[in-house]
Amino acid sequence: MSEKTVTVELRQQADYRFDIHFDAAMPVVTSDEPPPLGTGLGPSPVQLLCAAVGNCLSDSLLFAFRKFKQTPEPIRCEVQAQVGRNAEGRMRVLKIDAKMHLGVAADQLEHADRVLSQFEEFCTVTQSVGQGIPVHIRVLDARGVILKD
Repeated sequence: MSEKTVTVELRQQADYRFDIHFDAAMPVVTSDEPPPLGTGLGPSPVQLLCAAVGNCLSDSLLFAFRKFKQTPEPIRCEVQAQVGRNAEGRMRVLKIDAKMHLGVAADQLEHADRVLSQFEEFCTVTQSVGQGIPVHIRVLDARGVILKD
Protein backbone atom coordinates (compact mmCIF):
# COMPACT_ATOMS: atom_id res chain seq x y z
CA MET A 1 0.00 0.00 0.00
CA SER A 2 1.35 3.39 -0.88
CA GLU A 3 1.53 6.27 1.55
CA LYS A 4 -1.43 8.59 1.84
CA THR A 5 -2.51 11.50 3.97
CA VAL A 6 -5.66 11.39 6.09
CA THR A 7 -7.11 14.72 7.16
CA VAL A 8 -9.82 15.58 9.67
CA GLU A 9 -10.88 19.06 10.72
CA LEU A 10 -11.94 20.03 14.23
CA ARG A 11 -14.03 23.14 14.77
CA GLN A 12 -14.51 24.46 18.28
CA GLN A 13 -18.16 24.87 19.24
CA ALA A 14 -17.84 25.90 22.88
CA ASP A 15 -15.16 25.42 25.50
CA TYR A 16 -13.83 21.86 25.03
CA ARG A 17 -16.52 20.72 22.59
CA PHE A 18 -15.44 20.28 18.98
CA ASP A 19 -17.20 19.15 15.82
CA ILE A 20 -15.02 16.70 13.92
CA HIS A 21 -15.39 16.77 10.13
CA PHE A 22 -14.03 13.75 8.27
CA ASP A 23 -15.24 14.54 4.76
CA ALA A 24 -18.39 15.85 3.12
CA ALA A 25 -19.97 12.39 2.79
CA MET A 26 -19.63 11.47 6.49
CA PRO A 27 -21.60 12.69 9.47
CA VAL A 28 -19.97 15.15 11.83
CA VAL A 29 -18.92 13.73 15.20
CA THR A 30 -18.90 15.95 18.28
CA SER A 31 -16.23 15.37 20.92
CA ASP A 32 -16.16 16.88 24.39
CA GLU A 33 -14.27 16.49 27.62
CA PRO A 34 -16.25 15.14 30.56
CA PRO A 35 -17.11 17.48 33.44
CA PRO A 36 -15.64 19.51 35.05
CA LEU A 37 -13.70 20.66 31.94
CA GLY A 38 -16.41 20.03 29.38
CA THR A 39 -20.03 19.01 29.37
CA GLY A 40 -19.63 15.43 28.14
CA LEU A 41 -21.81 15.98 25.07
CA GLY A 42 -19.67 13.65 23.00
CA PRO A 43 -16.87 11.13 23.33
CA SER A 44 -13.65 12.37 24.90
CA PRO A 45 -10.31 12.18 23.06
CA VAL A 46 -9.40 9.12 25.15
CA GLN A 47 -12.67 7.42 24.19
CA LEU A 48 -12.00 8.23 20.53
CA LEU A 49 -8.52 6.70 20.88
CA CYS A 50 -10.06 3.54 22.39
CA ALA A 51 -12.61 3.42 19.57
CA ALA A 52 -9.89 3.78 16.94
CA VAL A 53 -7.81 0.97 18.46
CA GLY A 54 -10.82 -1.33 18.88
CA ASN A 55 -12.18 -0.61 15.41
CA CYS A 56 -8.84 -1.25 13.75
CA LEU A 57 -8.28 -4.49 15.69
CA SER A 58 -11.79 -5.69 14.84
CA ASP A 59 -11.30 -4.86 11.16
CA SER A 60 -7.94 -6.64 11.09
CA LEU A 61 -9.31 -9.75 12.81
CA LEU A 62 -12.31 -9.91 10.48
CA PHE A 63 -10.13 -9.38 7.41
CA ALA A 64 -7.70 -12.10 8.51
CA PHE A 65 -10.50 -14.63 9.02
CA ARG A 66 -12.17 -13.71 5.74
CA LYS A 67 -8.89 -14.33 3.88
CA PHE A 68 -9.51 -17.97 4.82
CA LYS A 69 -13.21 -17.68 3.94
CA GLN A 70 -14.21 -17.96 7.60
CA THR A 71 -17.06 -16.10 9.31
CA PRO A 72 -16.29 -15.18 12.94
CA GLU A 73 -19.16 -12.70 13.15
CA PRO A 74 -20.42 -10.93 15.05
CA ILE A 75 -17.18 -9.62 16.53
CA ARG A 76 -17.38 -7.53 19.67
CA CYS A 77 -14.48 -5.56 21.14
CA GLU A 78 -14.21 -3.84 24.52
CA VAL A 79 -11.35 -1.41 24.95
CA GLN A 80 -10.22 0.13 28.24
CA ALA A 81 -7.61 2.83 28.63
CA GLN A 82 -5.89 3.35 31.95
CA VAL A 83 -5.36 7.08 32.42
CA GLY A 84 -3.01 8.32 35.11
CA ARG A 85 0.02 10.43 35.80
CA ASN A 86 3.39 9.75 34.23
CA ALA A 87 6.76 10.27 35.98
CA GLU A 88 6.52 14.02 35.33
CA GLY A 89 3.05 14.19 36.88
CA ARG A 90 1.25 14.72 33.55
CA MET A 91 -2.00 12.93 32.71
CA ARG A 92 -1.38 10.26 30.08
CA VAL A 93 -2.89 7.11 28.67
CA LEU A 94 -0.70 4.59 30.48
CA LYS A 95 -1.96 1.40 28.83
CA ILE A 96 -4.75 0.03 26.69
CA ASP A 97 -6.47 -3.33 27.10
CA ALA A 98 -8.60 -4.75 24.29
CA LYS A 99 -10.84 -7.77 24.81
CA MET A 100 -12.19 -9.21 21.58
CA HIS A 101 -15.06 -11.67 21.38
CA LEU A 102 -15.73 -13.86 18.37
CA GLY A 103 -19.34 -14.59 17.48
CA VAL A 104 -18.72 -18.33 17.08
CA ALA A 105 -16.83 -21.10 18.85
CA ALA A 106 -13.21 -21.48 17.79
CA ASP A 107 -13.76 -25.06 16.62
CA GLN A 108 -16.04 -23.69 13.89
CA LEU A 109 -13.18 -21.68 12.38
CA GLU A 110 -10.42 -23.12 10.24
CA HIS A 111 -6.93 -21.64 10.53
CA ALA A 112 -7.82 -19.82 13.78
CA ASP A 113 -4.33 -20.35 15.22
CA ARG A 114 -2.71 -18.80 12.18
CA VAL A 115 -5.14 -15.85 12.11
CA LEU A 116 -4.71 -15.17 15.83
CA SER A 117 -0.93 -15.26 15.59
CA GLN A 118 -0.74 -12.53 12.96
CA PHE A 119 -3.88 -10.36 12.65
CA GLU A 120 -2.70 -7.58 14.96
CA GLU A 121 0.44 -7.06 12.86
CA PHE A 122 -1.82 -5.66 10.12
CA CYS A 123 -3.65 -3.20 12.39
CA THR A 124 -2.34 0.21 11.36
CA VAL A 125 -3.72 2.15 14.33
CA THR A 126 -2.88 -0.34 17.09
CA GLN A 127 0.64 -0.93 15.83
CA SER A 128 1.21 2.82 15.68
CA VAL A 129 -0.31 3.54 19.08
CA GLY A 130 1.57 0.57 20.54
CA GLN A 131 4.88 2.28 19.83
CA GLY A 132 4.10 4.72 22.64
CA ILE A 133 1.40 3.06 24.76
CA PRO A 134 1.41 -0.61 25.78
CA VAL A 135 -1.56 -2.42 24.18
CA HIS A 136 -2.67 -5.81 25.50
CA ILE A 137 -5.02 -7.88 23.34
CA ARG A 138 -7.12 -10.81 24.49
CA VAL A 139 -9.34 -12.82 22.13
CA LEU A 140 -12.13 -15.12 23.29
CA ASP A 141 -14.50 -17.28 21.31
CA ALA A 142 -18.29 -17.36 21.71
CA ARG A 143 -17.97 -19.88 24.56
CA GLY A 144 -15.61 -17.63 26.50
CA VAL A 145 -12.54 -19.72 25.77
CA ILE A 146 -9.40 -17.57 25.72
CA LEU A 147 -7.74 -18.01 22.35
CA LYS A 148 -5.08 -15.31 22.62
CA ASP A 149 -3.73 -13.51 25.66
